[in-house]
Amino acid sequence: MIWSVSWRNVWRNKTRSMVIITAIALGVFAGVYTIAFMFGWINQRINAVINTEISHIQVHHPEYIETNDVHNYIPDIKTIQSAAENKTQVKAASSRVLSTCMISSAETGSGVQLVGINPDQEQQVTNLHEKLVEGNYFEETKKNQLVIGKKLADKLKVKLRSKVVVTLTEMDGTLTGGAFRITGIYQTANSEYDERKAFVRASDLKRLINIDEKAGHELAILLKENNMEQKVADQLKTEFSNLEVMSWLEIMPDMKMMNESMNLMMYIFVVIILLALGFGIVNTMLMVILERIKEIGMLMAIGMNKIRVFSMIVLETIYLSLTGGVIGIALAVVLTAITGKTGLDLSLWAEGLNSLGFDAVIYPEIGFDAVIVVTFLVILTGVIAAIYPARKAIKLKPADALRIEM
Repeated sequence: MIWSVSWRNVWRNKTRSMVIITAIALGVFAGVYTIAFMFGWINQRINAVINTEISHIQVHHPEYIETNDVHNYIPDIKTIQSAAENKTQVKAASSRVLSTCMISSAETGSGVQLVGINPDQEQQVTNLHEKLVEGNYFEETKKNQLVIGKKLADKLKVKLRSKVVVTLTEMDGTLTGGAFRITGIYQTANSEYDERKAFVRASDLKRLINIDEKAGHELAILLKENNMEQKVADQLKTEFSNLEVMSWLEIMPDMKMMNESMNLMMYIFVVIILLALGFGIVNTMLMVILERIKEIGMLMAIGMNKIRVFSMIVLETIYLSLTGGVIGIALAVVLTAITGKTGLDLSLWAEGLNSLGFDAVIYPEIGFDAVIVVTFLVILTGVIAAIYPARKAIKLKPADALRIEM
């Protein structure tokens, strides 16, 4: 009975109830959609790091990360690659040859990292071949092909089919070079990556720097699912203790810090919204009690105990919170589903976002667990906000309450 009485009490003053429900719905909507936006934003960056730039795990010579020296290579990288590919969690692996070099065009030059790859292996590990805006991702028969980023192409003032000269150092320290033709131009969401990474066939680069066919500087490993990188990395560290095995979080600790910062900001934002909702609910319920002092006194006088009065006030608050919360969550989920497909276009700030590695089109996303947590927090906020008004109601003395003229 107390449940139905509380529900009817909510709608005794429809205008006031609708105002507070609308306020709760808008607050919850803003909170949930902000969470979805932040999740989508940071997850897009993480996916770009894993699927385009780094992969889940990389293996190097112990001194290579600090020095980037061409002499710090893995003598038999093919063996390491085979061992990695045999693990059930590993989807694919690709060995690379790396060299810092100068790329010169007829207009200017720029220092970049030249990455020698096996295109067939690389396509299984990264999605760079999907980021091409011009040309092809390495034609089968031609030698000395070069794939560069659009930012680097603009800097060098070159276009597709242009010829550039690559200058680098051989294994014995001799300065050498070669002419390469640009056969592909790619563009990712990270303009810094586009400017400093250029790709050639591993066989072409090995010939230039005069390194053994079995050798390599980097092994990139893509896993079948996320959140397994540390486990697999630890296994590889045990098997190859003489090598540096690092997950993407270890290679890019700034991403871990950014992810944690985003989560902290999200929690702070949600707490602020819930606090605002809580104070709004307290204010509304205090008004309700002041208007119904005589009625509450009458109920207590005819035998309704304090627990039932307390429960009635709390249930009214929960009904208000739950109704507004469900409406707000439903609106946020619908908008998230729509913009998750169409994307939010932030091209006005594209240059700044790309310089930080973020895409200018954000696809919000939210998990079912996050929706459940927000729903629980809204109900909890309603319960906590109801305690003070409910306690005020049960402290009323029936005799005094009945003498009050409304």
